[in-house]
Amino acid sequence: MSQQKDPDLRSADVTEGYERAPHRAMFRAMGYDDADFSSPMVGVANPAADVTPCNVHLDDVSQSAVDGVEAGNGMPIEFGTITISDAISMGTEGMRASLVSREVIADSVELVAFGERMDALVTVAGCDKNLPGMMMAAIRTDLPSVFLYGGSIMPGEHEGREITVQNVFEGVGAVASGDMSEGELEEMERHACPGAGSCGGMFTANTMASISEAIGLAPLGSASPPAESDERYAVAERAGELAAECVREDRRPSDVLSRESFENAIAVQVALGGSTNAVLHLLALAAEAGVDLDIEDFNAISDRTPKIANLQPGGSRVMNDLHEVGGVPVVLARLLDAGLIHGDAMTVTGRTIAEELDHLGEDGTVEGDVDFLRPVDDPFHETGAITVLTGNLAPDGAVLKVTGKDETQHTGPARVFESEEDAMAYVQEGRIESGDVIVIRNEGPRGGPGMREMLGVTAAVVGQGHEDDVALLTDGRFSGATRGPMVGHVAPEAAVGGPIALVEDGDEVTVDVPNRELSVAVSESELESRKADWEEPDPRYDTGVLRKYGDQFASAALGAVTNPGAKRDD
Repeated sequence: MSQQKDPDLRSADVTEGYERAPHRAMFRAMGYDDADFSSPMVGVANPAADVTPCNVHLDDVSQSAVDGVEAGNGMPIEFGTITISDAISMGTEGMRASLVSREVIADSVELVAFGERMDALVTVAGCDKNLPGMMMAAIRTDLPSVFLYGGSIMPGEHEGREITVQNVFEGVGAVASGDMSEGELEEMERHACPGAGSCGGMFTANTMASISEAIGLAPLGSASPPAESDERYAVAERAGELAAECVREDRRPSDVLSRESFENAIAVQVALGGSTNAVLHLLALAAEAGVDLDIEDFNAISDRTPKIANLQPGGSRVMNDLHEVGGVPVVLARLLDAGLIHGDAMTVTGRTIAEELDHLGEDGTVEGDVDFLRPVDDPFHETGAITVLTGNLAPDGAVLKVTGKDETQHTGPARVFESEEDAMAYVQEGRIESGDVIVIRNEGPRGGPGMREMLGVTAAVVGQGHEDDVALLTDGRFSGATRGPMVGHVAPEAAVGGPIALVEDGDEVTVDVPNRELSVAVSESELESRKADWEEPDPRYDTGVLRKYGDQFASAALGAVTNPGAKRDD
């Protein structure tokens, strides 16, 4: 007979009493014993896979977390879930699965934790949608949880400079325009990704990892250690120990998350120049947590928070460079000292952000001349990197990341495409002209379905030398590696009759960053006339997971959530 455990632990449902002898027999088949049965059951959700370098090493990372759970006197139970490689599916029909995978990850972790009566979670993540999916699962279950990032890839090297996969995507456009040879592109391809880990710049994975610290779901200092480093495995072991501690202390995501913690997350996102995808994911996390967060809040926080880091895609440095000067805690310390974040927001350790920084001895100073990280009073830009635009083309908002000129005002003729493939063909044929506004529609949460990322198109535009003189807007998404005047998340989307569905070739479109405007020079009466003639498109898929989740997605302005209990527009 097993030892007695705390009857308030949920796992007592499957380990306690003579009635559960069959259940314990199943556990014994896997090597668990009486000591395990008396301990809290801590699930380690592991999306390890050979489909992406972001996740290829996660079995080792998860094993360190398992070791930590055991050291903390917990009963570790490792289980798997899916992942989709954003980079490998990029520019293909397969990219429609990416955002769906966020939902499947959250759903699957919730189901296993619920069905197996787990007491706590360590949620491990590598590729982009793993991170919000795992955090959504922790919030939704509200089990004592610790978020664990798998770490970033080291940069590659080409002709004496650091490169990432972003450079390879942009190289495709350079080859198409004749500015790069196929031989040089092949050399970049061979050296851009030297090992395991998530893409190296301040792209979506590293943005969400940084946010996991700022929002309080991961310990400070856990985001930046590289994937294949001893520090990463130490972080993983600590996450397992901390999860066991969270059970003992009954410390849950609902004890950590607040309006203030979400404001901290946005402040770090805009100060670092993080991915536009974080807007979508933070709105989804807030919806799961029941925290009131609106897309316009990103403007308010970006207005008061300067951009103090210059990392890829706008700059040249990567996550490992930030790690070498202290990681995300350095940024948090500088923002706290300037009164730009809430120091009393709670973290998973049971200490506040301010207390954690003090515990780490972090005051925001770095040694030597660090050219990619500046003080708050001498920033790269006076305002943060994320801007939300509204206007008659995006009544519910659209999102742009400022990576170059921070006073972008672009007006030009619309070149309208009904899919990413059509737009890519147009760009690769060299038909874009200075001043163009490329409009890609029917790629939103429902219309795509799944809001494909457009790095292939945006990188080709930049690679052909049009970073500043051609704008692109879509109801889909952009990769965290996108740069230039590229506007995504246009809402309402085309598939539900949003104004982007009514734009015609040649219409004059304006992207006005200083005035936060995205508009088309067409009268209201003309738009109404076009709307009367508009017909809702048929779903792209008649059955299967893409149809199921496509029918459930809410607006991008609400985080494209599918959970019926989360804040939605239907």
